[in-house]
Amino acid sequence: MQKLKFNELNISKEIQKAIDDMGFEEASPIQSAAIPILLEGKDVIGQAQTGTGKTVAFGIPAIEKINPKSSETQVLILCPTRELCLQVSEEITKLIKYKKGINVLPIYGGQSIERQIQGLKRGSQVVIGTPGRIIDHLERKTLKLNSIKLFVLDEADEMLNMGFVEDIEFILETTPSDKQTVFFSATMPKQILELTKKYQNSPELVKVVHNELTVPNIEQIYFEVKDSNKFEALSRLIDINNIKLGLVFCNTKRRVDELVEQLESRGYSADALHGDMRQAQRENVMKRFRGGNIELLIATDVAARGIDVDDIEIVINYDIPYDEESYVHRIGRTGRAGKDGKAFTFVSSRDMYKLRDIQKYAKTKINAQKVPLLNEVEEIRINDYLSKVKTTIDSEKIDKYVKIIEKFLDNEEYTTTDIAAALLKINLGLNETSRDEFDLIEMTKSPNRGAKRGGKLAGNIARLFLSVGHRDNVSPKNILGAIAGETGLSGDEIGEIDIYDKFSFVEIPKEHTEKVLEIMNGAQIRGKKVNVEVAQEQKSDRAPRFERSGGGDRNERFGGSDRSERFGRDRRDREDSRDRRPKKGVSKGRR
Repeated sequence: MQKLKFNELNISKEIQKAIDDMGFEEASPIQSAAIPILLEGKDVIGQAQTGTGKTVAFGIPAIEKINPKSSETQVLILCPTRELCLQVSEEITKLIKYKKGINVLPIYGGQSIERQIQGLKRGSQVVIGTPGRIIDHLERKTLKLNSIKLFVLDEADEMLNMGFVEDIEFILETTPSDKQTVFFSATMPKQILELTKKYQNSPELVKVVHNELTVPNIEQIYFEVKDSNKFEALSRLIDINNIKLGLVFCNTKRRVDELVEQLESRGYSADALHGDMRQAQRENVMKRFRGGNIELLIATDVAARGIDVDDIEIVINYDIPYDEESYVHRIGRTGRAGKDGKAFTFVSSRDMYKLRDIQKYAKTKINAQKVPLLNEVEEIRINDYLSKVKTTIDSEKIDKYVKIIEKFLDNEEYTTTDIAAALLKINLGLNETSRDEFDLIEMTKSPNRGAKRGGKLAGNIARLFLSVGHRDNVSPKNILGAIAGETGLSGDEIGEIDIYDKFSFVEIPKEHTEKVLEIMNGAQIRGKKVNVEVAQEQKSDRAPRFERSGGGDRNERFGGSDRSERFGRDRRDREDSRDRRPKKGVSKGRR
């Protein structure tokens, strides 16, 4: 699909300037397709994953639609989790950098509601929130949606999987009927199509269609690495592979410049290639790269389009590309003219779905490897160095240097072994401490960690007791949606959910226990305030049983009232009205 430059889009100079500051050179496929349609005011169904640039795709039209002279909420963006709320808020805050008078407010569970109320009182034209907390503010009358011009449902399919369909419908029904409505979803299940028929006006489907491309026959490997550890991982891979000519891709100009500076500070030979450079500068860099005077060329996709060098040994995706076609174009720059080539890709845990899409699209297998530990890097460097020493002894005249060492030995009480060891350490910059935090935390993890076995989370789990059950009309999807939406845990991190008449049990990773207890105690699931405790296993000859850890009267412990009689009545009224509505497209619980 054709990609557009941002300056080819009909956007204001303030946003164009903000985009330049963010380091983007051209719009991603979903941005190129969606922004022009959204700027026309049409409803859109966008099929795109997180990380493809969809926040900018709906963020730019949203900002352009706002009247900064009015402090009323004009744009509402619904997200399934607080983590995504914060990501979207940060991105839109960058976009409004040069737009005066526009305020952005994220609203999610686990944050002080009083602080959010104060933010709403001050006036926020853009509100980004999770369904539960948005409804909470609607009930409190602290959020009014009567001036909404644009409504965005982000990750719609995930919302439905988490049981938010009724909440979404309730929120949509409180907004003006003449608003612009945008749904973004990775997949398009029947439920989403039903929502679009009910709440959108002749929406246009924006789905990026790829050209057919073939992947060259090169070795493809991915490394699961946190963003903060990418540079350390890159350094080790450069050392262990003894790269003489490599191409490293970043997604932004800013990242290119930062990485070049970091590499040069460690003594690597690197230079940048991106759209902000003059043509003469680019030509000079490419001349040096072709001549082998630069080991590593750090580039953006746009700048690298003219690269045609046969001797590139390796391509490294420091940032995984926004779309599958870019991946194929990037790695195609190695393994040319019948030579072997390698392609390495750094992937964070939340970008794993992109990797799956790339493999599916390109019909290729990308194998997982662990980033080498420091002692592994050192061992390879030492062996390589000793091989050079052996070659020098066997093939070159070293009599002059033998005399220098002999004279040194006459004057000092050292052995030849001492001298050799010291020279080895000096030349290779070796450190006796070969383990660091990166090795102990990042490198020891399996590339497929976090998988479930037998329906349960792998590793240490905590089983929690919740004071709601079947009598409260609670289903697994309600519990999953509440915990994921309020605490930021992903659906994959939540294990088995067992629901009984008056209570339920749910499995979570043990390291998140305190956070979940703190956030979820007092939260509401289907209008019922919930108490959460760590369940205690009861040992017996039969299968293990669990019960709540505390004692006390059940009515006293779990029968607490709502925030106030008024809010309790509002919630009951809303639930009653839902019960009277035909229930279309309600997803079944996944567990």
